[in-house]
Amino acid sequence: MQAFIENMPKAELHLHIEGTFEPELMFEIAQRNNIDLPYADVEALRKAYDFSQLQDFLDIYYQGMNVLQKEQDYYDLTWAYLQRIYAQNVIHTEIFFDPQGHTSRGVAFETALNGIYRALEAGQKELGISFGLIMCFLRHLDADDAMATLEQALPHKDKIIGVGLDSSELGHPPEKFTEVFKKAKEEGFLIVAHAGEEGPPDYVYQALDLLKVDRIDHGNRALEDKALTKRIADEGIALTVCPLSNLKLCVVDDLKNHPMREMLQAGLKATMNSDDPAYFGGYMNENYIQLAEALRLTQEEIVTLARNGFEAAFVSDERKQVMLSNLDAFVSAA
Repeated sequence: MQAFIENMPKAELHLHIEGTFEPELMFEIAQRNNIDLPYADVEALRKAYDFSQLQDFLDIYYQGMNVLQKEQDYYDLTWAYLQRIYAQNVIHTEIFFDPQGHTSRGVAFETALNGIYRALEAGQKELGISFGLIMCFLRHLDADDAMATLEQALPHKDKIIGVGLDSSELGHPPEKFTEVFKKAKEEGFLIVAHAGEEGPPDYVYQALDLLKVDRIDHGNRALEDKALTKRIADEGIALTVCPLSNLKLCVVDDLKNHPMREMLQAGLKATMNSDDPAYFGGYMNENYIQLAEALRLTQEEIVTLARNGFEAAFVSDERKQVMLSNLDAFVSAA
């Protein structure tokens, strides 16, 4: 099964580019920019990646962002991620970036955007990986800050396909950003939001009813509400699920208790993703392999997750059909 997973074509729909910052690259860019990290070496930094809750992770996550200063830094970060997923047969990726985490440090919006986008274009040309770029608002900041960030994004609608909502979930319900997302939708952006990871099912309802999301990021706790689960299934709203992230942040205490199979059995369009793989212990293949082992997933279930990823992708019908045909051809030949 491991070889099947490793060679299977895949799409990734829930990936924070700042969360792909491997310690070696962080040290390299820090030295290039003459920034001192509070760690003696790469190994000391890697040990700091051992945390047990979302806030501990976010603290080091934002600390790592500080070394990103120039357009080339963002290019290098994104290119390193693309090389990793190319080796894992990911043929489409839709990545999040957090502009507020950069502009708040004095880095121009365009510096981050252009570095990331230039690498994504190179990945499409040189590696054949199609892509979409989604800008996320940091929910621990206020709605005015999010609206100002949306205004910064408007001249770049040719590069940014959607907007999302991430960072600390508890205490920052989706309704806080209703007006921001209303304007984003009016401007033609696709809409996603993290909901139901730490937050209750009500946050998922808010994401659906107030933000008008096209996809739900995480969504685990929607399963606590049968009516909500049925609604998501009936409306075909995809969930971008991240097993190793769920384990690392104690959303589940053991992968054997992960709700992925329950999601599939409930008719939910669940997809497999890595979230912040440098911090959570694995990219796409590691998520597939470890969850498959823990839940004893069948080949059919694994293929369903991959198919869901392609079907839920924000791409043209033509590109979607090509990707699904690639998956069908792989399964037939396996």
